[in-house]
Order: sequence, then structure tokens, then C-alpha cells
Amino acid sequence: MVRKREADSDGVPPGHLRLASPYDPDARWPAKGEELFWLGHKVHLTESCDAGTPDTDSGSGASSPRPNLITDVATTCSTTPDVTATAPIQQRLTERQVKPGEHYLDSGYPSADLVVAAAHQGITMVTPLLADHSPQARAAEGFDKSAFTIDWNARQVRCPEGRTSAGWYPVQQHGRDAIVIAFARSDCLSCPSRHQCTTAARGNRMLTLRPREPHETTTANRAAHKTDTWQAKYDLRAGVEGTLNQALDITGLRRARYRGLAKVTLQHAFSATAIDIIRLDTHWASQQSQRSVRIRTSRLSRLAYRLAA
Repeated sequence: MVRKREADSDGVPPGHLRLASPYDPDARWPAKGEELFWLGHKVHLTESCDAGTPDTDSGSGASSPRPNLITDVATTCSTTPDVTATAPIQQRLTERQVKPGEHYLDSGYPSADLVVAAAHQGITMVTPLLADHSPQARAAEGFDKSAFTIDWNARQVRCPEGRTSAGWYPVQQHGRDAIVIAFARSDCLSCPSRHQCTTAARGNRMLTLRPREPHETTTANRAAHKTDTWQAKYDLRAGVEGTLNQALDITGLRRARYRGLAKVTLQHAFSATAIDIIRLDTHWASQQSQRSVRIRTSRLSRLAYRLAA
């Protein structure tokens, strides 16, 4: 017997499986924050950002900066997390010989493992990693992970009160390597700072760490992105917002003209190509204008300019 599925009694399937349109079986309802919802797909644009590099290949002698061009377009299901798109994007950029030395991304795209893997490939990911979500870190008081001293060689952790961990247990959590650190219950119960460290019913503090390289990468990243120097450098990423607005205004990128992920992917590629052509045309027209000005300048005018200088 076939019957209609009732949401109240049977529940509903997860968002990435739930059909949202009778016309497009690939479209899904995602959510971003508490107020943004849309039906459709998701596009990820990557562009060059060598704004300070002069164009020396044009043969015109002009020193105008090269235009920023879209170098990769990735279209995914709208419920796919951004972080899953990062490695494929970097792989395609490498294959096309446009691998970035520095890759600027927002906080939805990185993870500690991705930052480490990219560094091994010669790519520095300039991006904020997600903050520590432990109760101590969220409350901005007490002892979060950064308050503990880790001795990786001895496989021990020292707490702010000087007590040494009693257990070091390599485990697998959610398919990733992790290390669970346990302190002795007797040490924690008698500790004068216990209320700043843990409220666990078991009485002792436990920490979950990543392996050494991703842990140290995360720690260094969180410390760096609090500095003014890092924030000033990261401002460069804001340039891609202008690219998104240009694609929306000129090509109507936000409205899919076709049904199905494959056709929407093609539309996004055409839109990115159109933006690149517009930018190249503007760049070349500017250079042509500069050449025309020099051609129309008489020798007498150039001589007068040199004498005045």
C-alpha cells in the first residue's frame, strides 16, 4: 500500500534529499543564517586579484594593472557545504596553471586539514578558521584549549594550574583523526580553579585535539586573524563581492534560465565568460586610449614637457 508521508508523524527527509520543485529535481531549499532562503543551486566564483601587477605583455609600454579575471566557476547543489568545494577548486586551478600563491576565502570554505593540504601544494589559504566553540571559549572566561600547554613528544598536556594529563587517546571522530586528553579526577576535584575549567558531572576535564599539524595551524590562524595586519591583508577578499554584484546585474546570475544542475552549470560558465570579456574589453580599450594620446602628441609638445621637467 502506498500512502502520503505525513511530516508530523513520519518526519521529513534531510534537505539534500528532499525534492523541492516538481520541475527541477536537482533544486533544493537551502538556508543561510536565519533569514536567507532560496530555491535552486549554488555558484562559487574564483577570480585573480593581481591588481598591483602591471601589464607588461601588451607591447604598449603601459603600466596599468592587469584586470581581475574569473578563473574558476563551480556550481553545486545548494545544500552542499562550501567547504567541500575548496579542494576541487584548487585542483582545477592547478591543472589550468593558474594556481594561486595565496588563496583568499571566507570562513565557510576552509578547515584545518584543507589549510595544511593546500600548504603542502604551495598554496597559502588566507582565511579565518571557525572559532573555538567550547563553553569556555563562548563565555570568554575560564580555561579554553589555548590555556593548556601541549607537549607533543611526551604526549602530555599541562593545565593552567600545573597539573599533567593522565591519559592521551588517539581516536577517530566523524571520520577524522583526533586525540582525547583526560585529566585525573582526583586532580580536578581538588583544583581551586575547577569552576573555571569544567562543570562536567564526571568531575574531570577532558580535551579533544586534532593531530599536531592541524592543531598548530588552527592555533596560529586564530591568533593571526585577530591582528590589524592580517585584517588589512584579508580586505583584498572583499573584491570578489564586486564581481558577484557585476554578475548579478549584467548577466542575471541569480535567476536560473534552465532546469537541472548540468544546464545551470553551463549558464554560470557563460556568465563568467561574459564578465571576463567585458573586463578585457575595458582594459584593452583603456590601453588603446593611452596609445592614441601618445600618437597625437607632437614632438614639440614632448620636447616642451621634457624641458619643463
